[in-house]
Amino acid sequence: MFTLQRANVKRTGRMAFMNTPTSPAAVPTVRLKNAWRSSHPWIFQKLVEKPAQKPKPGSIVDVVNVDGEWIGRGFYNGHSRIALRILETHPEVPVDAGWFSRKIAQAVELRRDVLKLDQVSNAWRVVHAEGDGLSGLVVDRYDDLLVVEFFSAGMYRHREWIYDALREQFPGARFYSFAEEHVQKQESFDYRPVYSGSSDTPEPAIISEYGVRFRADPAGAHKTGFFADQRENREWLSRQVAGKRVLDLCCNTGGFGVYAKVRGAEEVVGVDIDEDVISIAKGNAKLNDVRLKFVQADIFPWLRDAANAREQFDVVILDPAKMTRDRDQVISALKKYLDMNKLALGVVKPGGLFATFSCTGLVAEDQFLDMLRRAAYFSGRTIQILKVAGAGADHPFMAHVQESRYLKAVFCRVLD
Repeated sequence: MFTLQRANVKRTGRMAFMNTPTSPAAVPTVRLKNAWRSSHPWIFQKLVEKPAQKPKPGSIVDVVNVDGEWIGRGFYNGHSRIALRILETHPEVPVDAGWFSRKIAQAVELRRDVLKLDQVSNAWRVVHAEGDGLSGLVVDRYDDLLVVEFFSAGMYRHREWIYDALREQFPGARFYSFAEEHVQKQESFDYRPVYSGSSDTPEPAIISEYGVRFRADPAGAHKTGFFADQRENREWLSRQVAGKRVLDLCCNTGGFGVYAKVRGAEEVVGVDIDEDVISIAKGNAKLNDVRLKFVQADIFPWLRDAANAREQFDVVILDPAKMTRDRDQVISALKKYLDMNKLALGVVKPGGLFATFSCTGLVAEDQFLDMLRRAAYFSGRTIQILKVAGAGADHPFMAHVQESRYLKAVFCRVLD
């Protein structure tokens, strides 16, 4: 076994580290160019000295400060803008199969024993990347199907440890794993979707939330099969819609709209530009034995036409897709949000409800609220904010890693 060579133990609890054959894990050492004074798990390429022998993308390394002080242990990727992802800050703890087993067990315990999500749904987020201390990994559960998404070369490289840890918590589960193309390009690895079952693609799972049923298909229209992050928002809003006329804009696979109809809405109209997701939404409506009207259309001209026809709805929901992944495009994204929110507010009845959402992580909550204030002003409406929320508790975020807090949900009453 390796032992640490310790020297000059500081009050911070960190210590100088020498990567010798007696350390807890025989891993390379990567040094930073400047002093590191942050607890954030990401360290960018410009702050890292180029190693003499560069480890392969996703290798586990020890990280030391410019003065040799040990900082942490995690993934190194010399090809990525995020060069280091710190996973462990205790020098005596190796990052190995046992480490993954413990971290994933802790994540599952939170959902099952603390949040008691099994009493509510058989679909929830098992691992929320940095929010569970597992930077670059997302795992969603849909009944017996686990969808594993890799956001870093390190998680991809150590995927067998991840699968083993998940099998411990979900015996007999099916696995579907993938990484989006832009992630593979950024992180320098190639990976095609893999399914553990006998067929090439997974059979959809039938899930239930608060008694409402949906078909989750990770190989279909949405990358992980279903938006479980909106579960509590769907449930809360659906309790306000009985006997009302509801418009679900960017309806995707029908989550909000189907909830509304199940809870007694008089009429529900769902609008989305994507024909494939509308087909899935129709299937979800049928699964719950309810009828909705779905329209394939771009919401911008559709809303203009609806306003010109003096159409009005008691409840309007606006839940568009992510606007950007690029920090340089945040202002442009806010302009798009402003335009669509102005138009959506124009078809809400006086006294009606307006629920608006953003899943663009780079748009901060205060920016989104300011956009909504301006949208109300430019549309000549007065709005009373009833509730500001986010993703469900199975999507936690660390106080020092705000990037995991991506979803903004604002529920308003439109007074006039």
